[in-house]
Amino acid sequence: MNADNLTGLIGYLKQDQWQSCFEEVLGEHLGPALEAADISFEDLGDILGQGAAMSLWGCAFEDFLGQDWDNENFVEVYLKRRGWKEGPRKSAYMRGLKEAVMSLYEVSQIVPGQSMMVRDLLRGGDPVLVHERSATQSLKPWERIAARLVPEDGKMVLAGSLLAYSPQACEDLAENLRDVLKRKRGQAEFPKIKTDVLRDLAPVFTLTWLFRTMENMVSASEPPVLFNGDGEDLVFHDVCFPLSKGSTQKSIAEVLNTISCLQHAGRMIWNWTRQAGDHIPEANSKAEDSKAQFLSTTLDGGGLVLGTLELKGRQLRLQVNSETRAEQGTALLRNALGSLIGSPLTQIMTAEQAIEEQRTSGRGDVLEDEIPLEEEAEVLAAVLEQHYRRVLDEVVPGLGHVTPRQAVKTAAGKKKVAAWLKQIEATTAGLGLEGAGASFSFDWMWEELGIKGLRK
Repeated sequence: MNADNLTGLIGYLKQDQWQSCFEEVLGEHLGPALEAADISFEDLGDILGQGAAMSLWGCAFEDFLGQDWDNENFVEVYLKRRGWKEGPRKSAYMRGLKEAVMSLYEVSQIVPGQSMMVRDLLRGGDPVLVHERSATQSLKPWERIAARLVPEDGKMVLAGSLLAYSPQACEDLAENLRDVLKRKRGQAEFPKIKTDVLRDLAPVFTLTWLFRTMENMVSASEPPVLFNGDGEDLVFHDVCFPLSKGSTQKSIAEVLNTISCLQHAGRMIWNWTRQAGDHIPEANSKAEDSKAQFLSTTLDGGGLVLGTLELKGRQLRLQVNSETRAEQGTALLRNALGSLIGSPLTQIMTAEQAIEEQRTSGRGDVLEDEIPLEEEAEVLAAVLEQHYRRVLDEVVPGLGHVTPRQAVKTAAGKKKVAAWLKQIEATTAGLGLEGAGASFSFDWMWEELGIKGLRK
């Protein structure tokens, strides 16, 4: 909330006539979430921090300013009685805030401490230049915010209360808006909404953000539930078959090279794969948990890697990440190799054990000569660019299990790729690449994929 502009207006809220009206609006914005969590508004400051709690209060207050009560508006009543204290500049700002509408914006072209471009994701239209000092210091390109735009001294500025929307919160908002508006789920990420309709939906933004934030806080205290690409419990199996007497690596390799689901991946190394058209196991109901995380590897041709095989010394080693795959892989090798291999020994490690082993293994002695931060950023930038050049030709599940180059062949695919690229830019914005200078940029990806016009 812009305290300099609204101090008098906020103080006037203490009038009995208006206090009960505002409490009604505040209840619409926060009540359902507070009841679900069995907490009061006073508790929010301790749970979310005073800054977040005041932003939520401010969202309700800004909504209240645009409403009429018995044909009277709080702002107009205040200015009629106290406007002489405010002057024309502050009075104009208050009236602009009264007319402003909460919407969801995507930010870009950020100049820290000065300005940014914002695109309205619900009403459409061209991006708008917004002059803003504090928010531009922390926002990253393509992040999304729920906020109001207010004219001030011939420029557009942000109202004091804004909510930073995560990708999950954006998905929740789209679903909630469709439910409220009774719209069917369409191809567009968000429903298109007219200003007069959007004006009545302000509490949806606050409640969506608050419910998602509190749910994330609960989830953060619980470990993720890990599954492989088939939704099976993630349990690492290392199955070692001894080579039988008289067997050789050559004789084993000759057989393995005849098995269609094994793809040669290096000297005496094979990927055990399942192609897109093959039978997929029934999904594990536990994998529908909101905290579920999936680990899988997909080859360029679209095949899912089920495990790896390696011939080393007098052993054939099968590594998989579930009990089911261990059983299936063992049966596959027994049937194909028969007496060429002996009975296997299996080592099992849960995901939790693997994480703990990684955590406690340490990095060894710290090098005396640390890599300078600027050089480290340049190395990271080079690695990321090499990675993303390769990704353009790899299958991306979020694009409909096609490569980015394939996706941009359709209009709908181009929009999906643009959203995917924006997410990548937003994610990597916080990796400390500033030291890499202007050499690290995603511009080449937009140009190479032919969708530079969608980068707005």
